[in-house]
Amino acid sequence: MSNVAFVALVGGLAAATVIDLRTRRIPNELTAAIAGVGLGLAATGTSGITVAASFLGFFLGLLLMSPGYLLGATGAGDVKLMGAVGAVMGPGLVVSAFLFTAIAGGVLAVLVATKRQRLAATLVQTGQLVTGPGAAPQVIRASTGASRFAYGPAIAVGSVVAALVA
Repeated sequence: MSNVAFVALVGGLAAATVIDLRTRRIPNELTAAIAGVGLGLAATGTSGITVAASFLGFFLGLLLMSPGYLLGATGAGDVKLMGAVGAVMGPGLVVSAFLFTAIAGGVLAVLVATKRQRLAATLVQTGQLVTGPGAAPQVIRASTGASRFAYGPAIAVGSVVAALVA
């Protein structure tokens, strides 16, 4: 990933993080802009990936985050943000970004649960997700608003870590 692509990615992710923390939404205009920048950088040869790799990264990012959305664990903005990350990073790095995002999301979930004094309840719900086959959608939908948090920061941290270790 080129320095220009990295700076563009960090700028877009910083904006997404701030907006998500304030509003619990990631605007379509922002994810479209990040994806457009990724595609534009690829088209000009600036990012170090091809246009085809930018498109493939976009669709792979969407695909990786879609199960979380379908289960009700993440929002559509999170899915689109990971797609935009893929458009900038390409398919190889977006997989790493997704994995680092999952780790960052888990750490963030523990921190949020601890701060809200809901760690025990969160651990019980997590156990239900793991032990109950097919129970994930019901457990996730039954969780209260106190269990939810902005996931944009986890995507930002995971994506930046992936870019830095690549």
